[in-house]
Amino acid sequence: MGGKGQAEGPQPRSHSAAPANFRVKCTGTGGMSTSIASKPERSVGQPPKAGAFERRAIASSEFRRFYDRGDLPIQILHSGTANRISWKVDIEKLDYHHYLPIFMDGIREKEDPCRFLAVEGTHNILDRGGSKILPVVPQLIIPIKTALNTRDPEVMATTLKVLQKLVLSGEMVGEALVPYYRQILPTFNLFRNSSKNIGDAIDYSQRKRLNLGELIDETLEIFEVHGGADAFINIKYMIPTYESCILG
Repeated sequence: MGGKGQAEGPQPRSHSAAPANFRVKCTGTGGMSTSIASKPERSVGQPPKAGAFERRAIASSEFRRFYDRGDLPIQILHSGTANRISWKVDIEKLDYHHYLPIFMDGIREKEDPCRFLAVEGTHNILDRGGSKILPVVPQLIIPIKTALNTRDPEVMATTLKVLQKLVLSGEMVGEALVPYYRQILPTFNLFRNSSKNIGDAIDYSQRKRLNLGELIDETLEIFEVHGGADAFINIKYMIPTYESCILG
């Protein structure tokens, strides 16, 4: 009410200029970590390798599991010259939808007797399969892709030989594989140049057909010849450096 003894309200502060000895933000050393020690030199090594050509771990196959349980109608017949497979049933009476994918899954095995039985059994089935092979082709893609992805030269060579026999085993099998080139051919493209450069020397192991580069070229040519009209363009899409063996 305006009496003399009554306390006056808060007075507004006057905005005076900042003192000259104030520092600008982050220009001092207070609260900041500093050190006069020299920083250790970091050794810059070589960049790590991608490992695209290195062998992968080979997992146990379904063939080994069935063989260990005694569920396969085969056994080894030991003869004087070489071992052979003895079939307990007629091959033509087998359920191809059941047995052919199992044998195909075993071609990636490295240890005998599973390796020998799986590879020889697959060749025997393909030799006498005829028209029963074509409906089973979609079931064979995953075992073939798994074997190729091991990046093991021996396993890949065996798989390439099996692929060649698969295409030649019956009519339309080569054309049935065309939609699955995207699963099969990436590894072909990776190892296509894996050929030995021995100059004028003689490679006495040629008879074993273990040269991946030559096997891949042979397999691609068989794919193109027996794959129908769409085979070449699909091979060319996955392997740009491939040249047709038909068109010239």
